[in-house]
Amino acid sequence: MGIFGRRQTAVSEPAPALAGATSRGVALDPALQALTGRWTIDRPHSHIGFSVRHAMVTTVRGAFTDYDSTLYFDGAQPSESRADLVIRVASVDTGVQQRDAHIIGADFFDARQYPEMTFHSTSTVHEGGETFRMTGDLTIRGVTRPVDLHIDYLGSVLDPFGFERAGFDGTTTIDRTEWGLVYNQRLKAGGTMVSEKVRLQFDISAIRLTS
Repeated sequence: MGIFGRRQTAVSEPAPALAGATSRGVALDPALQALTGRWTIDRPHSHIGFSVRHAMVTTVRGAFTDYDSTLYFDGAQPSESRADLVIRVASVDTGVQQRDAHIIGADFFDARQYPEMTFHSTSTVHEGGETFRMTGDLTIRGVTRPVDLHIDYLGSVLDPFGFERAGFDGTTTIDRTEWGLVYNQRLKAGGTMVSEKVRLQFDISAIRLTS
């Protein structure tokens, strides 16, 4: 949801005078200055997914394929970075059409009444090295609760088509019942069909916006 890190961009050299530190006193690589600006997620080369335990013995994975993003990175002060993400929940894809229809139905996302899931960042902290924590408000089914994303910056390059790209991996784990996704079935041997814990995964290739 933001483009964070210390690796030097392949596009330009920053001015050393802009090197600084975060509010936690962690030194920042001055090369971050070159990443300052607006970015958007390149959907064909990114993956916004989730995984959840099924029947206590296996893991079901899926992804959302339709979403919009607005990202801003401040290379001198990462705490000023921000991100907004709007995901259309009807785009869920787990590889099984019947399961997807159940997920977007009233038992889970209720896509007719709540067609979008959103994330709006509220703070960003550099935790050291190439690791950051972004806190934000996640809204599902009209319920908004804070979440923390663990983010690892992967680097930036100028690709063969002239696009400046930056990559990162982001993860968090939520309890879906806190957002009103409470449907479940009990197993005779104990436990539930669908875990309440859901892991969200963001494998992002972001492109710098030039206008």
